Amino acid sequence: MNTFMNFLAIAALFALVLLPALIGLARERRIDRELRAAEHERRAEPPETAGAAQPVTATRRPYPRVGARV
Repeated sequence: MNTFMNFLAIAALFALVLLPALIGLARERRIDRELRAAEHERRAEPPETAGAAQPVTATRRPYPRVGARV
């Protein structure tokens, strides 16, 4: 009987140690599933800004050399 109680105590401690990791794993899998669903929905919808103008990008001028007159 004493051996069985020791086995139960060790199994309970083992479960308490693993519980946070298993909860975190389940949470990560849920988040991954939600992200995949959102990505799938985003790809299924037509782009809203297909005909919109592209933003204008300006090129940066290089810094003036030291001693050069501006």
